[in-house]
Amino acid sequence: MPVKDAFGLAFSGATEAGFTLYSQAVRQLQCFIGDPVAAVDRAIAQDPGFVMAHVFKGYLFGLEREAMAVARACHEAALPLAATKREQAHVSALGRLANGRWHEAAGILDDIAIDFPLDAVALQVGHQIDFFTGNARMLRDRIARALPSWQSDMPGYHAILGMQAFGLEEMGEYIRAEKLGRTAVEIEPRDGWAQHAVAHVMEMQSRQRDGIAWMRANPEAWTRESFLKVHNWWHLALFHYDLGDTDEVLALYDGPIYGARSMLALNMVDASAILWRLYLGGADVGDRWAALAANWAPKAGAANYAFNDAHAMMAFVGAGLDAPARTLLEAQREAMAGNDDNATFTRDVGHPFTLGIKAFGEGNYPEAIGLIRPIRAIADRFGGSHAQRDVIDLTLIEAALRAGDGALATALTAERSMARPDSPLAALFSRRAADLSEN
Repeated sequence: MPVKDAFGLAFSGATEAGFTLYSQAVRQLQCFIGDPVAAVDRAIAQDPGFVMAHVFKGYLFGLEREAMAVARACHEAALPLAATKREQAHVSALGRLANGRWHEAAGILDDIAIDFPLDAVALQVGHQIDFFTGNARMLRDRIARALPSWQSDMPGYHAILGMQAFGLEEMGEYIRAEKLGRTAVEIEPRDGWAQHAVAHVMEMQSRQRDGIAWMRANPEAWTRESFLKVHNWWHLALFHYDLGDTDEVLALYDGPIYGARSMLALNMVDASAILWRLYLGGADVGDRWAALAANWAPKAGAANYAFNDAHAMMAFVGAGLDAPARTLLEAQREAMAGNDDNATFTRDVGHPFTLGIKAFGEGNYPEAIGLIRPIRAIADRFGGSHAQRDVIDLTLIEAALRAGDGALATALTAERSMARPDSPLAALFSRRAADLSEN
């Protein structure tokens, strides 16, 4: 008889010992803590025929774009092992993900969760794919479909609430998002995703003081053994950035954001994103760009995820490195010739934005405007959150101001002031635009 979990779902090829290790890995992913890869590796060593252990490991690597070979190997290992229809569907979803078919994988996982709404792995992996593909509607609705089947005393309930909170936030439903996110953190203070969902609400509402208080209240909970902690520190830095606290932003950068100079793309994206915001404002960041760009340089030829490419270009521009910038653009051209989803991500948004960043760095502000303006309305297509993609608007506004285009700058700053009426940065942009129009 196959092992069954607390929800009655069967796990072929698992013993109780192997399933305990697998469950540990799932819980770690739900909180973004510890080392779920190590835990699931132990489960596989215990039970080599445990299909969902192979699938889960494949998902972990498939969501990290630099490790697709491992994801494909996990898929190959899982193929002959799947015994139930649910497991077969998971193996199929992993195969799509491992071959760059993000949208197809998301669809299969959606079907699994409709049939098995208590399949926490299907929900969480699907939610992450929705994030990486910028699908705000499904970030909300994938979880909303399953939520009525969950009860507050079920293991992992906090993670379901945290994901629902983030989906609501990305759809602009801030009051409910904050309520669910706070509830998730009350249930499980170490849930880094729920912590970050509430931070997103406060970022979008320009509640900088509330955001700082929220992130500072219990950092031990969301940083301890967390592999999402850099991103959450980045959220704290965003609140200080909007207030104009450049010294505090740099202190966070030199400390928890990039003091360790991580080589993980996830962390390097956050480092680029905060330095570029300071760069747009004319802040002196010293030699920080050089160290970050040196870590991006070996990845310049990968072009496996357009969102990352744009952030790599920020570092190359900031450090004044032409060679890796050229390598990156050539790799993007090759990526656009492919037939996977990243080809579309790159073609629609990633390549023009990356070119726009380069043009901005060269002082060619009209060209940067021409490249960036057309992608704003479709920027979600290359992934990330509203808070992350805000860098597109920030770059465009600064380019308009520096180009001396008073009419465009006035229009863009009026738009931003409407969306973020309590933002000191928005007010600064408006004053600069007004000065430009008067001169």
